[in-house]
Amino acid sequence: MEPLLSRSHHEFSQRLHISLDLAGIEKGRGRTGHLAARFDVSGETARKWLNGLAIPALVRRLDIAHRLGVSFEWLATGRGAPTQYSKVQETVITPYNVEHREHSRLVGLLGHLPREQRKAMLCLLEYMVEKRP
Repeated sequence: MEPLLSRSHHEFSQRLHISLDLAGIEKGRGRTGHLAARFDVSGETARKWLNGLAIPALVRRLDIAHRLGVSFEWLATGRGAPTQYSKVQETVITPYNVEHREHSRLVGLLGHLPREQRKAMLCLLEYMVEKRP
């Protein structure tokens, strides 16, 4: 009999693959890189999620479900239907309160950039804040 933990990891990975399919993310080797870049994790972490070797933290699963347009309950547990939205969401669920709509929009937009471009944007923003009159 398969251990419960590894079975739940495997089932999560299957639902993650379905979520990526529904979001139009191509199958194959590029899927791991896309997942890593989109959710700002290492390629190794994304590979573990996709291969059923690890499950993301709760806040990360909320963000994945929201941004891929699937039901969180379905992604996390398999209960219910996978589709909650009609399209992939552009915003990021953040683990903190956003004071202004622009903050949420900024975080969402940064989440779509590759890691190197995000780092460059952070440097630019830090420079702008330091030079502010």
